[in-house]
Amino acid sequence: MGQAPSSPTEPSGRDTYFRLLSPEFVDCESFGFGNVVVVAGGDYDLTGDLPGDCIAHIFQFLNAGDRKRCSLVCKRWLFIDGQNRYRLSLDARAEILPFLSNMFNRFDSVTKLTLRCDRKSLSLSDEALVMVSVRCSNLTRVKLRGCREVTDLGMESFARNCKKLRKLSCCSCNFGTKGLNAILEHCKFLEELSVKRIRGIHESAEPIQLRSSSSLRSICLKELVNGQVFESLVASRTLKKLKIIHCLGNWDNVLQMNGVGSSSLTEIHLERLQVSDVGLYAISKYPNVETLHILKTPECSNLGLVRVAERCKLLRKLHIDGWRFKRIGDEGLMAVAKHCLNLQELVLISVNATHKSLSAIALNCGKLERLALCGSGTIGDTEIACIAEKCVALRKFCIKGCPISDVGIKALALGCPKLVKLKVKKCEEVTGEVREWLREQRKTLVVSLDDDETKGAVMVNEDDRRGLETVVEDPAPVAGVGAEVVGVGRLAMFKTKLGLLAGKNLVASTFRRWSQSEATSST
Repeated sequence: MGQAPSSPTEPSGRDTYFRLLSPEFVDCESFGFGNVVVVAGGDYDLTGDLPGDCIAHIFQFLNAGDRKRCSLVCKRWLFIDGQNRYRLSLDARAEILPFLSNMFNRFDSVTKLTLRCDRKSLSLSDEALVMVSVRCSNLTRVKLRGCREVTDLGMESFARNCKKLRKLSCCSCNFGTKGLNAILEHCKFLEELSVKRIRGIHESAEPIQLRSSSSLRSICLKELVNGQVFESLVASRTLKKLKIIHCLGNWDNVLQMNGVGSSSLTEIHLERLQVSDVGLYAISKYPNVETLHILKTPECSNLGLVRVAERCKLLRKLHIDGWRFKRIGDEGLMAVAKHCLNLQELVLISVNATHKSLSAIALNCGKLERLALCGSGTIGDTEIACIAEKCVALRKFCIKGCPISDVGIKALALGCPKLVKLKVKKCEEVTGEVREWLREQRKTLVVSLDDDETKGAVMVNEDDRRGLETVVEDPAPVAGVGAEVVGVGRLAMFKTKLGLLAGKNLVASTFRRWSQSEATSST
């Protein structure tokens, strides 16, 4: 035992294959490889006659590490990799400045560039950004993360050299509105702009100027002190997607600036904003809106939602988070059920919907395919039974933190013939026994439940081995604006900050995963 066999082992199929390809068995001329390269040891480089485009196409299937190792095989592969590397991400610390010239001598075809620097390091300055813009004038997508040494002058020079730019994302930088105005002036093809935590956009910052020839299609504003300087961009008639998250100030007047009846907006995302029903009245004048997210906007009520439902009849996706105040309920949802007949996706978080409104939605919205109900004390087995009976097109259902039991889950499984995915989280009266029952009744149904022993753990669904699903716990309640915070020590401050950072919930990640899977299946 443990000793090698006395007789020689038989060669494997792979060894036999490569042995047959050795010079003593293969005539390279007969195979059309007349120009193959002989390397050390008498072996032949069989890739010698392959076109560079073929090798570059193979490189696209490799991960970053394997691609780097392949580029070190020979000079030809190094050249091919550099000429066909269109996406590059760099650690944008100031120490790499001496190497930038040689780096972009090799990667001179880059069109998508990410410069990222951590908080503790000194980032690249204007000099480096200008060098990048000169060497990579064909850039179409640029992300700047933590580049605090870049100023308005650097952004202006960058804009003059990269006129083909189509997408710009800036986060935690120090330049201001002058640099962004230069981008809008010189980058005529800019379609997407994302601005997050830009310190140069302060209360006294000059407004952003919209150019008449602007081709801007999407704007994302996040955590800005004076985001109202983008008022002219929000009013653009070419804008299709608007996302505003956790920006200070009142936004009702900004939403009213968009042209009445001439707006092209199809997707609006408002989260943690000071927006009232006045802002929703303004949104109701956008006739092409198909996706609307109203998340944690305490001043929005049923009145605003009714007006939106009456006029935005093309609405397909609606997400509502009533947060602590819960001013949206049956009245607004009844209007949605009456007027939004094309609704396909509905997410209700902290919305006290009852049998009355859910029954109307299930009956009238015959195209509803994705439904999520979270944190509502008024949704029980009766409401679930109503959904199961009338939502015949429902394919994906998620419920979290609602007083339902096994009875409701069984009714849902028996009543929705097209249901393919079911998620049940933090519903205390739902037991693990219903999982086995669901497997017997609906073998093709993908089920995700959290038992008392597995809360907060990683779960693997036995019916779907393709991936893992993580149960995300709710963050601890955080004191709101103007509220009194209990405890002033370091521990209390840390818990407060941690709660703010953990704002993403299960529903957002769930629907993002679902939408990605649908996009993959459609292609």
